[in-house]
Amino acid sequence: MRYLFTTLLLLVGMLRLSGAPSGDRLNVLFIATDDLRTNLGCYGDPVAKTPNLDNLAKRGVRFDRAYCQQALCNPSRSSLLTGLRPDTIKVWNLPTHFRDNVPDVITLPQHFKNNGYFAQDIGKIFHNWRTEVQGDPESWSVPAVMHFATHNSDVAIVDDGQVPASFTETKGTEAREVPDEAYFDGRVAAKAIEALRSMSQKDKPFFLAVGFWKPHLPFNPPKRYWDMYRRDQIPPIEHPSPPLGAPNIAAHDANEGMAETVTDLENQLVLRHGYYAATSFVDAQIGKVVAELDRLGLAENTVVVLWSDHGFHLGEQGLWGKTSNYELDARVPLIIAAPGYVQNRTSAGLVELLDLYPTLVELCGLPAVEGLEGESIEPLLADPNRRGKPAAFTQHPRPAHMKVFGEVMGYSMRTDRYRYTEWRDWKSGDVLGLELYDHDTDRGETVNLAGQINLISAQRGLAQQLGQQFPRQGLPAK
Repeated sequence: MRYLFTTLLLLVGMLRLSGAPSGDRLNVLFIATDDLRTNLGCYGDPVAKTPNLDNLAKRGVRFDRAYCQQALCNPSRSSLLTGLRPDTIKVWNLPTHFRDNVPDVITLPQHFKNNGYFAQDIGKIFHNWRTEVQGDPESWSVPAVMHFATHNSDVAIVDDGQVPASFTETKGTEAREVPDEAYFDGRVAAKAIEALRSMSQKDKPFFLAVGFWKPHLPFNPPKRYWDMYRRDQIPPIEHPSPPLGAPNIAAHDANEGMAETVTDLENQLVLRHGYYAATSFVDAQIGKVVAELDRLGLAENTVVVLWSDHGFHLGEQGLWGKTSNYELDARVPLIIAAPGYVQNRTSAGLVELLDLYPTLVELCGLPAVEGLEGESIEPLLADPNRRGKPAAFTQHPRPAHMKVFGEVMGYSMRTDRYRYTEWRDWKSGDVLGLELYDHDTDRGETVNLAGQINLISAQRGLAQQLGQQFPRQGLPAK
C-alpha cells in the first residue's frame, strides 16, 4: 500500500512538471506595460534597476525573442486581445476600434468570462481610444476602471493639493517628490491589490488584467526613481545614425512630440534617464501587485503574464518613439510564470504577442477558439529549449499615424538570423523598398544588406516566406 501511495505521488508530480492541470482552475494575472522595451535587469541590462521583474522572471520563463504585430498601442493590443493580425481586423492606427470591423469577435478576456471566470480590467489594457467608445465592455464582468485617459493627463495629484516643484525642466519629463499614488500607475497598483483581495473571497476563478501606463511618455515618475540612477551612468545612444542604405520610408517623424527636445544632447540624456526611472517606477508597482498575490496564497494557482505592447527608440537609428519595423520597436519583454511548469529559464524561440491568446486558453483548460492566428507556446513553457516559430511578423504603415488608410505598408519578418522588410504600395502591393539585416553580425541593424550579391539566395527565400504570410496584394482603398 505504501509503495502504491508513493507511486501515485510521483505520477502527480510528473503530471504537474509536464504542465498538466491539477486542482482548481487556474487564475490569470495579466500584466500589461506601455512602451516597455527589454532594458531590464533580467534581459541583461547592467544599468536597469528592475528587481521585481527580475524576480518574476525567476518564477517562470523569460522569452528573449518575443515580437509585437505592430509597434503602436491600438493595433498591437487589438491584435493580442483578439488573437488576429492587424490586417485581419483592419486596425493599423490609433482611432479605429476593432469592433468597427469585427463586431462579433470574442476577445481573450471575453472568452474567459464566457467560460465562468470573473474578468476585470484595471488600467490600460485595450487602447484608450480617442472616440466615444471607452474600452470594450463586452470583455469584462464589471466595468473597467482607470482605462480611459490620455497620457498627458497623468499629472501629479496629492492629498493637500500642493504639488512640489519638478527637479527637471526638460519637456516630457518631471521629477517631483510625491508618493507613487500621485500618478496613474501607483493608483492602478492600489486598485489591483484591492481587486485581488476581493477575488480571493470569490468562488470563481479570475482573469485580472492590470494595465500600467508607463514607461510611456511623459517620463514623470516620482523623484526617488530618478535618484536610483546617476546621470553619468546612463549609457550613450548606441548606433545613433539611420541604418546605412535603408530606404527613407523606413524612418519616421512620429517622435512623441520630442522633435525639438531631442536636438539637444543634454535633453537626450535627460530623456534616457527619465525612461530608466519610469521603468523602475512601473517595476515597483508590478512588485506590489505580485507581492499581494503571494500574500493571499494565490500564486500557486495563478498564471502570471507580463508583456509590453511594443518597444521604443531612444535615439538609436536616429529615431525617437515607436512606429518602425526595427528590432527595438518590434521586440518586447514577455515573461510567463505558470504553476507546474519550469522556473528561472529562458526561451530563445521566436514567439508573437498574438500567441498569448491560445496559450492562456490551453494553460487554463478552456475550450479552443477557432480562427486564431497565433499558436500556443505552451511547449516552450514545458521545454524552453524547443524551437519557436520559423518567423515572427511585424508591420507598420506610412504615414506612421494615419487617420484611416495609409499610402505604404511595411511588412517585416524576423527569423533566427535575419530581419527582412518589404515596403509595399498600399493599393497595388508593389514593393517600393527593401531591407535586410543579418543579426549574426549586426544586432543593431546598422547596415541594410538588401541586394548584396552574396545574399541574393537568402533574400529570395526570405521574400518567398514573407509572401506566404502576406501576399503581395493591395489593402483596402481609401
